[in-house]
Amino acid sequence: MFFTWWSAATVVRMRLVPNNEGQMDRRAFLKNSLAAATVTALAPLIAACSGDGSGSTTTVGTGATTGANATGGTIRAAFVGAGASETLNVFSGGSALDFVRARAMHATLGNLDPNSPDGVAYGVLEGIEAADDLSAYTLRVRPGVVFSDGSPLGAADVIHSLRLAANDATGSFALFVADFDLEAATVDDDLTLTLPTRQPIADGPTILCVGTNFVFKDGTTDFTEDMPTSGPFLLREFDPGVGTRFERNPDFYGLKLGGGPFVDELELRSIPDEAARLNALLDGQVDLANDLSPLQGQELAGDDRIVVEATQPPYLSALYFQMNMAIPPFDDVRVRQAFRLACDRQAMLDTVLFGRGEIGNDMFSLGFPDYAADIPQRPFDPDEARRLLAEAGAEGMSVPLLTGPESPGMVEAATLYAQQLGDVGVDVTINELPAGQLFADFETYLSSPLVSGFTTAAPALLYYQVVFLGGGPFGLGWNRPDIDELVFAARGTADAEERAALAVQAQRALFDEGNAIVPVYKPVITGRVPGLTGIAEGLFEQYPSFSEARLA
Repeated sequence: MFFTWWSAATVVRMRLVPNNEGQMDRRAFLKNSLAAATVTALAPLIAACSGDGSGSTTTVGTGATTGANATGGTIRAAFVGAGASETLNVFSGGSALDFVRARAMHATLGNLDPNSPDGVAYGVLEGIEAADDLSAYTLRVRPGVVFSDGSPLGAADVIHSLRLAANDATGSFALFVADFDLEAATVDDDLTLTLPTRQPIADGPTILCVGTNFVFKDGTTDFTEDMPTSGPFLLREFDPGVGTRFERNPDFYGLKLGGGPFVDELELRSIPDEAARLNALLDGQVDLANDLSPLQGQELAGDDRIVVEATQPPYLSALYFQMNMAIPPFDDVRVRQAFRLACDRQAMLDTVLFGRGEIGNDMFSLGFPDYAADIPQRPFDPDEARRLLAEAGAEGMSVPLLTGPESPGMVEAATLYAQQLGDVGVDVTINELPAGQLFADFETYLSSPLVSGFTTAAPALLYYQVVFLGGGPFGLGWNRPDIDELVFAARGTADAEERAALAVQAQRALFDEGNAIVPVYKPVITGRVPGLTGIAEGLFEQYPSFSEARLA
């Protein structure tokens, strides 16, 4: 697992926003919609796909919107939620919906954009400058950005926000600011701040603009429904486990740059079940259903009521398995190599993902500039796998495989991989946990010999830092100070070619001696009505902010 916002998190209960007098009771509307979606989930998927589509592409308009770049309408989108544990505190959120909600509410420093010259698209920042010796970064805040209470967003707010991330109790957000000495950070003027680095790093903009560094008003300690925000939408109602309603933020900085938001309202529905999400889309209850299964994507092919989209590299999620090097026999590199050679990646792509995705090569970050694409593809070689297992004295070994339906395709991939391991003499027992439980008990996950996982897209050096550096817990026994030094050297090298060469060396070590089996990369599959466009323009499309979305 990469970002621990997918894990079970602290439950933070929030007070609901009361309806204004005379306003439609949106809470009842959201609850009724959720109930209807759950009921329709009982219908067979194919039957749902074979209807005449009457009303399935209807979008709910709320009247004309005034202001620059407005197109009007209400977008209704369904995501995997976490029930009553859904929270406005992004540092405690445990579901995709929690994170998408935060992306709609709060502006970020920036987002990853491999197509831009710097590899990032700046958000509330208009630029980042590195000192010649990489000992510090100067961050320049975009002028004219304001919070929802009318106060200007400035350098002090950025520093406060980074310090909040550094104190994140889960540790996941803290990893992205760990390279900076935040206590020594200084506000140079209202729109300029200096961040000293703890050691020279050349990829500061990538880390700061990874899309997870939200900006909160200086002094923020509590995450409530009436807190000042700076994102593309303004929160109007939050009902954990049911949904969230937003209105367009007329003061969002993106409007001044010729962008969105374009619609009047955004409604996020909490629908954990993937069949219910799809049926809500087919029945016209939502305009977008996020994270559909590969089978659902296949079933929808040719259905002109729905547009099915799949993210492209680098915005893919690795479905992977990880061997725990602290538990024999996975402390033996021959066993680890055998488990990799036993994997028929093409079969997994064809049968689990129905051809939607890419074949993996036991490395993460496919599609990013620092991915070691020139390392030859590892073959499927069951005979060599059997030989290595026999040589290591692990012939006929038994192992449990811990998995769960945390992302579509995970359990199916684990089932097929267990069969492939069985073909080389390994007896695999699948331990499938209920949805939402795989990462809920970290101790169990981290002490298991073989586990399933999935990733969120991130550059290779950054991924290494988050997962493997310093013997990190999610490295499952990988503890290589020598490779850490390669990563430090790469990240501290200003020369792009030298940095790339060092990055390849580090990934080669993981490829040769590491503990990850990465058979396939899967896209996030989304179904939407034809009139809804612009989702990907907001970047980080796995968890969209809807800042550039439009309704025809």
